[in-house]
Amino acid sequence: MAPLIRNASLSDVPAVARIYGHAVEHGTASFEVNPPDEIEIRKRMQALLDGNFPYLVAELDGGVAGYAYARLYRTRPAYRFTLEDSVYIDPAAQGRGIGRLLLDRLLAESEQRGYRQMIALIGDSAQLPSIALHRAAGFRFVGNIENVGYKFGRWLDSVIMQRALGDGATTIPDPAS
Repeated sequence: MAPLIRNASLSDVPAVARIYGHAVEHGTASFEVNPPDEIEIRKRMQALLDGNFPYLVAELDGGVAGYAYARLYRTRPAYRFTLEDSVYIDPAAQGRGIGRLLLDRLLAESEQRGYRQMIALIGDSAQLPSIALHRAAGFRFVGNIENVGYKFGRWLDSVIMQRALGDGATTIPDPAS
């Protein structure tokens, strides 16, 4: 059965916190070292929902198997057309194409909202599945920041990938934006 991709709601906070907590404790996709609790996850989700940013979950077999959201890449006004994506998949659901479904929908919804660029800041250059996912979705490698994070007793790079949304930089954005 194919997963259902839908807009996230605050009722998804426990599942999102569980998935993200596992990623923080066992992986290098996030440079956080202590998983935030549900109260913090709720606060973060609410801020993105209030800001009308896309926040999605993938439902599979009655549970949340993954989630994705986009937020501003940077908060200064000149960056207002550029987003950064985040995609996290429950370990039991990895390798089933859920990340690609979430990312494709996230890109489409971001484009519909008038954003022009999506940045992926991938924690750890050894995150080959995440790099491959983004490459398959049309992202290109634009840089690597070496040894910028320290977690699990080792230095980690950050890989930077980028993808144009809609017209990208080929036209001037609406001045009302």
